[in-house]
Amino acid sequence: MALLQIREALNAAMKEEMERDSTVFIMGEEVAQYNGAYKVTQGLWKQFGDKRVIDTPITEAAFAGIGIGAAMKGLRPIVEMMTWNFAILAFDQIMNHAAKARYMSAGQFKVPMVIRGPNGPAHMLGAQHSQALESMLAHVPGLIVMTPSTPYDAKGMLKSAIRDNNPVMFLESEMMYGQKGEVPEEEYLIPIGVGDIKREGTDVTIICWTKMVSVCLEAAEILSSEGIEVEVIDPRTIRPLDEELIISSVQKTNRCVIVEDSWPFASVGTEIAKRIHQNAFDYLDAPIEIISSIDVPMPYASNLENEILPSVQKVIDAVKKSLYY
Repeated sequence: MALLQIREALNAAMKEEMERDSTVFIMGEEVAQYNGAYKVTQGLWKQFGDKRVIDTPITEAAFAGIGIGAAMKGLRPIVEMMTWNFAILAFDQIMNHAAKARYMSAGQFKVPMVIRGPNGPAHMLGAQHSQALESMLAHVPGLIVMTPSTPYDAKGMLKSAIRDNNPVMFLESEMMYGQKGEVPEEEYLIPIGVGDIKREGTDVTIICWTKMVSVCLEAAEILSSEGIEVEVIDPRTIRPLDEELIISSVQKTNRCVIVEDSWPFASVGTEIAKRIHQNAFDYLDAPIEIISSIDVPMPYASNLENEILPSVQKVIDAVKKSLYY
């Protein structure tokens, strides 16, 4: 086992896949000589050179489109967005071309590409740079949406994403790149669409992903000291969702809290709640609780950020409310 940061685990995944498959290449802003804005591509330009690690202009729609075209011609691009906030400029390419090319060509074109970068609230970066966009991407048929929460998951999930023949939107937490964890030195893959039980429990199911996993695990430890055992479920892939894992956990605990750091309206959390209501309603002993970011643009001030975002205490309060404490 190696102790790696999430950025290092992502780097290792790309390095291994580029060594394994000569059709894999990386493109994006500052990914080459600068080693990436968050140093995820550290050392890859030096090893693989200009043709496989390509710096682009600040033109998200343009280089997303180039990546889509390259994928349709048989290459496997990894397109880094400096943040997913900037990828909003490329949503026409992502939603109208990457997502639909295979369908509209009756399978004649595949789009084996990954678009990856930091997503979600950061810290004191203001309203335009602190947005969680997974629900917008998961809304679109034809896109796979993945969100790792640990170094182990980050490496195994990204390797599977690179090998898939469909466009994968890979959303990493901007605040978690330095988080460390054990990663096997031998090769492994984490299949797309397979979630994970991050902590087993019997009293309440908590469903969360990316940065919220660490928040919920901290809350779970505090609750355990009070005699409340929660089960923490990380879907890992938002679309396609591991519905079977979620439903089986709710059937075991009979209660559910969903925690996300995105806005509440038409969110991933509300979609998960809908599916639980459809498939496990008779097992519920309490209403589903959803903790989201407050429904406003992100403020700049640190104290207001803390008010808006989910917290350990908010998770604890929601679990106790679900238990009628």
